[in-house]
Amino acid sequence: MLMAAATFNSLTLPFSKPEFPFSSIARTHIPTATLNLSRFRPTGFLLCSLSSDHPTTAAGGQLHHKTNTNSTDPQPQIHTCTWNWKGYSIRYQCSGSSGPALVLVHGFGANSNHWRKNIPVLAKSHRVYAIDLIGYGYSDKPNPREVGDSFYTFETWGSQLNDFCSSVVKDKAFFICNSIGGLVGLQAAVAKPEICRGLFLLNISLRMLHVKKQPWFGRPFIASFQSLLRNTAVGKLFFGSVATPESVRSILCQCYHDTSQVTKELVQIILHPGLEPGAVDVFLEFICYSGGPLPEELLPQVECPVLIAWGDKDPWESIELGRAYGDLDTVEDFVVLPNDEAPHLVNPLVESFVSRHSKSPANASTTI
Repeated sequence: MLMAAATFNSLTLPFSKPEFPFSSIARTHIPTATLNLSRFRPTGFLLCSLSSDHPTTAAGGQLHHKTNTNSTDPQPQIHTCTWNWKGYSIRYQCSGSSGPALVLVHGFGANSNHWRKNIPVLAKSHRVYAIDLIGYGYSDKPNPREVGDSFYTFETWGSQLNDFCSSVVKDKAFFICNSIGGLVGLQAAVAKPEICRGLFLLNISLRMLHVKKQPWFGRPFIASFQSLLRNTAVGKLFFGSVATPESVRSILCQCYHDTSQVTKELVQIILHPGLEPGAVDVFLEFICYSGGPLPEELLPQVECPVLIAWGDKDPWESIELGRAYGDLDTVEDFVVLPNDEAPHLVNPLVESFVSRHSKSPANASTTI
């Protein structure tokens, strides 16, 4: 969860708010002067109220939902659902009844609630799904010691995403991904290219703690520290020290220039799922995960269109490191977002990207 940010410096959550039409974008920089700087962080933390509460667990994907009650701006109804995947209960949200299918994939420590201001806007013209990856949010969190070291990996999450499209969406889909969710989307697209119609990657994690990016002389120390966290009481003590409202607020304040926007509500939105049973074990397992794929390894392999968007003042992963991805042949656009709050830019970017690639006969939707 977010508390790992001080240790795992790639946490980001999705941005929100619409109504700025883009017709075409190519290696675009969006100037700050054009923006309403109110509720956006380049790292993507949302400051808005939840669109749905924790769902009641139900077998067989039973539907639970709330209706947006804003009478001045009616929004599509958002349903909170459960899906049985390999015996595990997976929580997801969905909205919209027509248009291309979008699957929103959250980042490290996040969950589908963090797309709550994207879902109702995008659902006006798309079928929108937002999933809680296994181990996160309000999906099941099997104990890593019981399921094995190879369970909480991008291969597992990529398989989950593809199975979700086959079983729930029942259609090809565009993957809208944030932070480590970008690796999940890439892994899924490489494994089953017939499912993914396009990838929209928001501040994709660079995975700077990956073993290939560690200096050779530091690898033994990092491996020992990770083993200490995973295999001794130190890990849970560490988690307990950061899984508090005060610590979460302190970490959030590192991300926001305007710290007045770090409200009690925002702190609880981040903190509450991290206190679910099993969350601490998943947290420790992931920060000890230094293997698996890197973005620069997966991006050249994808067969679908890719757009990458990046906040130019990301406090943890510099945009200069991310820019190199924009030079890859498979990446059609690298969009630079301003460093301050700009919620009205992100949803139109998604809409523009999806619109461009929904019109191609070669990329037409077919039931899977």
